Amino acid sequence: MAVFEAYPELARRVLAGPARLGRTRLVAVDGPSGAGKSRFAARLADALAALPGGAPPPVVHTDDLLDGWDDQLTFWPRLEEWVLAPLRAGRPGAYRRYSWVRRAFLPRPVPVPVTPVLILEGVSAARAAVRPELTLAVLVTAPAPLRLARAVARDGPEILPELRRWHAGERAHFAADGTAAHADLRVDGAPGLPHDADRYYLRIC
Repeated sequence: MAVFEAYPELARRVLAGPARLGRTRLVAVDGPSGAGKSRFAARLADALAALPGGAPPPVVHTDDLLDGWDDQLTFWPRLEEWVLAPLRAGRPGAYRRYSWVRRAFLPRPVPVPVTPVLILEGVSAARAAVRPELTLAVLVTAPAPLRLARAVARDGPEILPELRRWHAGERAHFAADGTAAHADLRVDGAPGLPHDADRYYLRIC
């Protein structure tokens, strides 16, 4: 069973929830690559910004913290040191974004201010290590063939060997981490019914 829900309502729920990462409500948008996590995170951020007195929350993408393809799950200490630990202490964080073109971290830091909400988007964003500090854990899913087609359309067919290895790593992580069982909200990243995608998402019940 699935039902359409509105992003503005979800934004209000997030703000009404407890801040567990210092003064910040941490929303993790997890799921396999190509499922639609980035779109969901961006639309939720827009909905939060549109609320009375609202402001765009920072959105941190875990892909920006990876040191290449081999760092799929081992990037977490950088996220902890650069972003989570400072926010937990009530201080702003900052991280260096990885350039997949240069294959190196860029020197200019990306600031992460102390805000009411922080959205963390990417594979393993809702992992067990951070669950006690999450206000909301979201899992976005989509059929595997569609996810593969989206990734190839975005990055080109030359990434297929790495992508297949990446998908195997995702599956192993989600199974071991119990991601689906611990998600507060499961979202269909490829709904077939017509709807206003900027305002509504399809919740999997």
